[in-house]
Amino acid sequence: MVVTRFAPSPTGYLHIGGLRTALFNWLWAKKNNGKFRLRIEDTDQKRNKQEAVDAILKAFNWVGMHWDDEVVFQSERFDIYKKYVQELLDKGLAYKCYLTPEELELIRNAKMKGEEPPIDIRKYRDFKGELDKPFVVRFKTPLEGTLCFEDGVKGKQCVEAKEIEDFVIARSDGTPTYNFVAAIDDHEMGMTHIIRGDDHLRNTFKQMLIYEAFGWDMPKYYHVPMIHNEKGAKMSKRDGAVDVMEYKREGYLPEALLNFLVRLGWSHGDQEIFSVEEMINLFDPKDINKAPSRFNKEKLDWLNAHYIKNSPNERLEKLLRDDFGVDIVNHDKKEILIDELKERVKTLKEMALEIEKILTPPSEYNEKAVKKFLKDEVLSNLREFLVFLNAKDPKLPPEWHDVMDEFLKLKGIKPKFLMPPLRIAMVGDTKGIDLAALLSVLGKEEVKKRISSLLAKFEVF
Repeated sequence: MVVTRFAPSPTGYLHIGGLRTALFNWLWAKKNNGKFRLRIEDTDQKRNKQEAVDAILKAFNWVGMHWDDEVVFQSERFDIYKKYVQELLDKGLAYKCYLTPEELELIRNAKMKGEEPPIDIRKYRDFKGELDKPFVVRFKTPLEGTLCFEDGVKGKQCVEAKEIEDFVIARSDGTPTYNFVAAIDDHEMGMTHIIRGDDHLRNTFKQMLIYEAFGWDMPKYYHVPMIHNEKGAKMSKRDGAVDVMEYKREGYLPEALLNFLVRLGWSHGDQEIFSVEEMINLFDPKDINKAPSRFNKEKLDWLNAHYIKNSPNERLEKLLRDDFGVDIVNHDKKEILIDELKERVKTLKEMALEIEKILTPPSEYNEKAVKKFLKDEVLSNLREFLVFLNAKDPKLPPEWHDVMDEFLKLKGIKPKFLMPPLRIAMVGDTKGIDLAALLSVLGKEEVKKRISSLLAKFEVF
């Protein structure tokens, strides 16, 4: 059975790069009717945050990437790791290192200067006795030979064994280190395929040594290039490397975000739009690009607009209410309103703001629009249109179109002498949804009120 995993550290929120990594693992597991496991790597007791754990789980639930079995917390497995550390010590594959912090500092400083360290980091590698002083446990890295593995994205990867120093597997307080526990857990959780960022490439050689020390079969590794910003540099918060839930707060739909992420580093011909089912059916980690992908917000906005257009109105109404506090569920023209906005907006947040703008009478009017369109004769037209409306009862957009056309013909004036001023009266500006739809949503009485308010403000009697 194919078993994959995502293993974040709860020291911060789940960001876009992490979600993409998780998505690739999730898709491969689902495609093969396997398991996708979630492991929280919380061995760093000082930096762990419960709110980060909660945010990670919340993000997975939001995008619908559900994990199999229980979430594994490394902090609950320290006794297991101690057992494995002791096994390596007993086999002579690890040793207690008594180097002091001062000695380690001397070694570090020499290396930074490119000099030969005055003390060998492996000083205690063959030491047989015991000292009554603090120690860490180091793994005995082979002193010669070449370490190689076949990466599913990058091909054969090799490093000289001597380039990897005897790395620490247990700190002086007994807590295990990342590379050691990652290898232990990946084995115990039955991992068959590990898809992760290529910033872990070097770690794989250390984890490979742990696997070999215990005689375990290694999983298949796929190291995915990083996501860059549009300029080709490392992504920052400004570029979109933020908490995944920030995308929800900004009004992105989860399926749009997943569709966007799957195309960051993977492709299937020229296809851009993928349903989750298509992603599962088509995804194969061997097709992951070798070059870094670039985050393109315009593409994300385009995808989100597509999914908004194709979402049922009822779903959008619920999201607007639950996520943005905009409740139009009982509005009698809600279908007209949402149908109009679906064609215009890129995000639900934008839709929410537009609805608020439409349903709230304007408290001010755009100065440029006023100067351009509200001439004296135009204000007179609005006054006459107000009276003209008394004998009419338009409800739907086509009926409002007919009423406006009738008035224009009656007065013998061009649309620009009625339509833009009317829109300014409704929303304070000349931009927005179809005017007849706007008037239909507001209803005759509200339309009359807003015309009267504008006329009162500009003192037309």
